[in-house]
Amino acid sequence: MAGTKPRGLRGTGVVLVALIALTAAAGCGSDSDEPAKASSPPGERPSKADPPERPKPKPRPSVSAADGRDITACADGNCEIAVSEPVEIPFKGPRGPATLSVTEVGSNAIAYTVKSGTGQSKGSASGPGQGCITVLRSNGSGNSCRGLGAAGRPSPQPGAVVIQAATGKDGTAVLQLVSDR
Repeated sequence: MAGTKPRGLRGTGVVLVALIALTAAAGCGSDSDEPAKASSPPGERPSKADPPERPKPKPRPSVSAADGRDITACADGNCEIAVSEPVEIPFKGPRGPATLSVTEVGSNAIAYTVKSGTGQSKGSASGPGQGCITVLRSNGSGNSCRGLGAAGRPSPQPGAVVIQAATGKDGTAVLQLVSDR
């Protein structure tokens, strides 16, 4: 039997060569588990079916505020701004520099921290028509979070900065800072 081939394998070489040729002609043969992506022929634009990912635009406040989105308007402790993302707002407090840090803004939600000197005060509210009022004085601060309804601008208080933060249904909050200056 030396030099003879087993009977069942005689046409195997021809069939194997034919399968390899068909596979190459069909464009198959990738070892990747990922689906193949069609490429554009030279000189043609790529298909619009798979546009490149674009960065998400920053949310834009939809409510109007006297000072718009200008956080620099708050530097003197008097402003009304709309915010739709976390932001830090420096302002002049009763004991010098202070910072209002909005840490969360969402649909009917607001959370913030006020820092002045070595003290800090936090406020958060959620739900339609909810908000917080923080009164910052030279000897401390106090918070009240509740339904604000149609509350207008807070009244100034002697020697204090009053901060009112109201939630908005579309993810926009309105901040009002009022000082006696």
